[in-house]
Amino acid sequence: MLAALSSPTAVLEARTPALRTAQGPLDAEHPLPVHVFEPASVPGGLPRARLTGWRFHIRAGAVVAAAGETVATPDGWVFSRFSEGPYLGSTERALRQAEALPATYQPHLLSVPGLYMLALWLHHDARADAATAQPDPADLLIPLAPAPPGIAAHRVHRLAELAQVISVRHAPPPLAGSPA
Repeated sequence: MLAALSSPTAVLEARTPALRTAQGPLDAEHPLPVHVFEPASVPGGLPRARLTGWRFHIRAGAVVAAAGETVATPDGWVFSRFSEGPYLGSTERALRQAEALPATYQPHLLSVPGLYMLALWLHHDARADAATAQPDPADLLIPLAPAPPGIAAHRVHRLAELAQVISVRHAPPPLAGSPA
């Protein structure tokens, strides 16, 4: 990420107006592992999470101007892209919510592509390996805005409670004519 930020070509060719016009040095902070939600394999079970990348907030002075993402390749983690949009401010807000909680959690981002949803996943074991952490009943989720209809953004949920709702809504519809 630091190499991409120090590359004028990567920053100037980014599709993020905020990065192209940023004044002063750019800095990467808040590295969050990004996992994709995989529904539970058994009814009532916990979902799985598959690590797909890392997202960094790119700060230009006092402002978070964009996000930078890395992805895994056979040669290790490499820069993928810069982005901006509503999830930047929403992630910052959710991180502040997490800091105000009475317990310490390890923050992750949890993507639910089928619902166009992103949540801050707060893993209960703050010392766990972020790359291999898996959802646990003691974990919390904070859906980021914009959240799908019927799921309140920035409300802290127990993982098991919200995962059940997500799994039902994420499931493919039954085939026409099938008994379901």
